[in-house]
Amino acid sequence: MPPASARRRWLPLAIAAATLAAAALVLVLVMGMDRTPVTPAAAPASPVATPTATPTPTPSETGAPVDATSYDVSGLPAAEVYSVIPALPVDADPGAALPGLLATPASAAIPVFAAPGEAPVAQLPQAQTYGGTTVPVVERQTNWVRVLVSGRQGTPPGGNPAQLSGWLRASDVTLTEDATRVDVSLSARTVSIVTPAGTETIATDFGWGAAATPTPLGRTFIMHTAVVPSFGYTRGHPLVYLGVQSPTLAGFSGASVAVTAFHYHDAHSGAISNGCLRLDAAAIDRLAQLPLGTPVVVTG
Repeated sequence: MPPASARRRWLPLAIAAATLAAAALVLVLVMGMDRTPVTPAAAPASPVATPTATPTPTPSETGAPVDATSYDVSGLPAAEVYSVIPALPVDADPGAALPGLLATPASAAIPVFAAPGEAPVAQLPQAQTYGGTTVPVVERQTNWVRVLVSGRQGTPPGGNPAQLSGWLRASDVTLTEDATRVDVSLSARTVSIVTPAGTETIATDFGWGAAATPTPLGRTFIMHTAVVPSFGYTRGHPLVYLGVQSPTLAGFSGASVAVTAFHYHDAHSGAISNGCLRLDAAAIDRLAQLPLGTPVVVTG
């Protein structure tokens, strides 16, 4: 062991050395803490642009303005098979394309107009004995539809018995989409049912009106379908009555009307009838399945 004097000289040095070592350790720890990596703050998210909604364009109206008048139609003639209504026009454009719509009155009886904006000249009931209440649309506007209706403007030989038409307010009817029609070609001797899916030719020969009692040309519609047992020539098959009448006969077989119809007859080939279209059994039964109001277009 060193002498006491030597120990007295070493002790202060040892204490000083220990103090310096402790200070160095603290400095290392502090420097180490300062070197701890700092995670950088996330950059602020870019703002998301909200797309501006494109306004839906308001469809523009076509045709005549709306007519909201409440009409009393009880005193007006019904557009039905026995009526003669001089104020209603005949179909002015029988070769025009059809929009594929059927119209039915939405109430018990609705006004029929010769032209939009005028006073009504007839009524179309919701129900009639001989049909004619579901009618084809031949022209459509926003507030109005032009349709074919039963009856005549006049009787032959002095009056015009061609297919009648009239205007209905769109708010007065229920519209049904149906693009089915019947095409009759006298020259080709064909009767065809035309739908968006295709053409079904149901007759390649049939009977039509003789020269003195021709079948009316142009467009009309299926007005009424019925089996009439007293008409023995139909052999129990239905008659499909049309909304147009003979161009030459004021009446027929004691009646005051001369309605054109599809029906069965044993003789059903060529220009042999009083204006009706005579078909075989399969063809007339097929036509009888079509809904009332289906357009029928007859060409020469």
